[in-house]
Amino acid sequence: MKPNDLSPGQIAQIACILEVSAYKPGNVHPGHAFSDVDFLDFLLSATAIANPLDRAREQGVGASVLEAVAATRRVVASNTNLGMILLLAPLAAVPPDEPLREGVHRVIAATTQVDASLVYQAIRLARPGGLQTASEQDVADEPTVTLLEAMRLASERDLVARQYARDYIDIFELALPALRAAQASGYALETAITLSYLTILAHHPDSLIARKRGALEAAQASQKAAEVLANGWPQSSAGLRLFQEFDRWLQAEGHARNPGTTADLVSAALFVALSDGTIPLPRTQGPSSWSRAAMDENRLD
Repeated sequence: MKPNDLSPGQIAQIACILEVSAYKPGNVHPGHAFSDVDFLDFLLSATAIANPLDRAREQGVGASVLEAVAATRRVVASNTNLGMILLLAPLAAVPPDEPLREGVHRVIAATTQVDASLVYQAIRLARPGGLQTASEQDVADEPTVTLLEAMRLASERDLVARQYARDYIDIFELALPALRAAQASGYALETAITLSYLTILAHHPDSLIARKRGALEAAQASQKAAEVLANGWPQSSAGLRLFQEFDRWLQAEGHARNPGTTADLVSAALFVALSDGTIPLPRTQGPSSWSRAAMDENRLD
């Protein structure tokens, strides 16, 4: 099966499943849950968004975002995927014969005030953690600008908004190259996903951490991610130990230090990677995970 044989909603669904299945410090994965959300919630959420995103080309970004959030809330009680939906909807709206990078620019540039209104409704429905008021175009009010203009206003404080404002720059120039480089080096898919995640976080403080814990702790998280990479994760024992320390530090305050926005960007990068064949489908038999045994040998007690 070629990538284009899958619908946009199917690709989005698979991207979200791959993202949550990877062991990423501070995030939900098969071996770690939060008090209010677990691995199954993310699987249910991935299933819920497929059909709404399949309609993105016809009904537009705003309507697809709202429909996907509403579908998610019918199967899970907490916000699991607002940022993912916001990033995936414009990608899903790109026609199959148009390159994703050029297409997502065109799709976002064409968004309207109606799109902004529908997205604001979706944000209010999702009730994301740490949401703050804004001096201009606050989500509690009715927007008076296009969706792109609203995202530009938020782009300095939110990584998802930054992607809208800058043509998904961190997806195409940071996350995706890291994923490709890891695969070219022979790493298992899970390792490549985790390396992409750490690369994003090392370069950009996570917006969700900043909202919940402040800019200082968000910057600390980025520094620690950079240290994990600089010490040779996943090939060195020092890198493995720092990875575990980082994971424990992120979990120390419940899930207030969850780098959730970083995970959202990974999902978007995985959508692109699945669409362009960087991650080939159908999947051939072979290792998908990096060695948990190696992690166990270096686990900090």
